[in-house]
Amino acid sequence: MHAAVITAYGTPPVYREHPEPVARGEHEMVVDVLAAGLHHLTRSKANGTHYSASGVFPIVPGADGVVRDPSGRLRYAALDDTDLGSFAERTVIDVRRSVVLPDDADPVRIAAAMNPGMSSWVALRRRIAFEKGQRVLILGATGSAGRMAIQIAKRFGAAEVFAAGRDAARLEPLTGLGADRVLTFDSIAAAADVDVVLDFVWGAPAADAMIPLLTARADRSVPLTWVQIGSMAGASAPVPSAALRAARLQIVGSGIGSLSPRDILAELPELAEAVTEGALDIRARPVSPSGIAEAWNDHRTDERLVFVP
Repeated sequence: MHAAVITAYGTPPVYREHPEPVARGEHEMVVDVLAAGLHHLTRSKANGTHYSASGVFPIVPGADGVVRDPSGRLRYAALDDTDLGSFAERTVIDVRRSVVLPDDADPVRIAAAMNPGMSSWVALRRRIAFEKGQRVLILGATGSAGRMAIQIAKRFGAAEVFAAGRDAARLEPLTGLGADRVLTFDSIAAAADVDVVLDFVWGAPAADAMIPLLTARADRSVPLTWVQIGSMAGASAPVPSAALRAARLQIVGSGIGSLSPRDILAELPELAEAVTEGALDIRARPVSPSGIAEAWNDHRTDERLVFVP
């Protein structure tokens, strides 16, 4: 079979011949890959910047995908702990880490949406005690995950959603997705009285936003939960000590390890149903095997690129 193979950090994948996958465990099965999203997680695991990267080469990247199992059923599968990912004609999945999809599900849309959508979905459902009527600020709202977070927060009953980013031109269209107000980072204090921050940015921009946000709160004793999900601006943030003492701020992370696989899998069917029904706006662009090397380093698009073998 063929697969996209990476042989060292910092190099794009090369689509080439690769040994056929073999199912070894009692819960494993070989499946045909129909579509696999080129997510930030996929890139960061492959370039060593994600905390779950193994550092073992060669690897076939791909943290998840839509596959067809031996009985012909469509499945969405997560492949977090393997060097044979979903950027291949076939791969091995653990059936316990997959969910059966409706027969009419669009593999490209599902592959594009599940990873970025799940980041905010499980954060609000499983990581914190989010309640209908609360207000949400999304840092990094112009990316794929941030755009979906706007829609998901509204779907879960957020009374008000603030969408924040650095590019004012890219922020304006987000009102069409449900954002009640869009903000650049220098006007972040306008969202001071939110209950939850979903942070896809981290780094210095997140740390710099904390003090203006917290000091402008009408009542600093009202809890504010800051959920660290992504780190597009840096893996470390110089959080000022005053942020933790001058307000009732709680910082939590949401990702692999902070949530059990069981908790994550329990949420997959409902998210897949929302995607299939068209309830969430998704920008997806298929990428052929011949274009995978070029697409790997393409960070200019707002679309979620999807590898289709």
